[in-house]
Amino acid sequence: MGSELVGAIEIGGTHVTAARVDVAERQVQAGSLLRRALPSNGTRDVLLAIIGEAAVSAASAGVPRWGVAVPGPFDYERGLCTIAGVGKLDALHGVDLRTAFASSLRVDPEAIRFLNDADAFLLGESWAGAARGHDAAIGITLGTGLGSAFMRGGAIQETGPGVPLEGRLDLVPFRGARVEDVISGRGLLAAYRRAGRDAAEVVEIAERANAGELAAIETFREFGASLGEFLGPFIERFAPSCVVFGGGISRAWPLFADGFRSACLPAERVVTIAPAEHLEEAPLLGAARYAAG
Repeated sequence: MGSELVGAIEIGGTHVTAARVDVAERQVQAGSLLRRALPSNGTRDVLLAIIGEAAVSAASAGVPRWGVAVPGPFDYERGLCTIAGVGKLDALHGVDLRTAFASSLRVDPEAIRFLNDADAFLLGESWAGAARGHDAAIGITLGTGLGSAFMRGGAIQETGPGVPLEGRLDLVPFRGARVEDVISGRGLLAAYRRAGRDAAEVVEIAERANAGELAAIETFREFGASLGEFLGPFIERFAPSCVVFGGGISRAWPLFADGFRSACLPAERVVTIAPAEHLEEAPLLGAARYAAG
């Protein structure tokens, strides 16, 4: 792939991040990363302006190819946003992001490739992080929702033993309800409230757990146990040698690792189970790797 710089963009529910990636060094070019908040009630024009500004800033040195990581539902082949009714990025529904990016970045539309953000995360960690050197790996992102990706032989898998439909664990019910009702940031906050406590953000619960608060410690332990119970059958059938966790909640891995392992017996046969080495940058690295080909 040479020393070519590739542009990378990650569009999340609350932010957009853009950077230039040195594909030879497998790292984000120093000083190129830019992160901007996306307002939850932003209009189409406002969101496009913020995303476009971040992309153009990252392109200041000029890059020929771009990878864009974005959550689904999304038409990745056409670069068309089909998100609707999920409470984030809804204003971009129906927007042709390929055309919008090509115009603002002044590049050929075919030089822009889109992929799922969870796939980008696992690609990034496989290329330059915790999953490097593993033939079979599962990537799990834990944040406002639950993201997932399955990889074997360097390729993302959307079908096969142990792989849910489209590789999306968020579509799999858990205990008779939506899995994200339990395994997500809102699930953690709800469990903490059931314990008689309250917090505005997951990070507050983590801080209290690290300070020794029993309710917070137990909330994370139960979260880990639920995660282990849910993932166990997929780990058993897919048989990865690596499971890597991303997303904001994975920063608290020491708080729920024991609960996860105690409830997930198949995990005993997994060589590497760990949080991402490049927690913030993995989706950018994966998007750039995908765009570079």
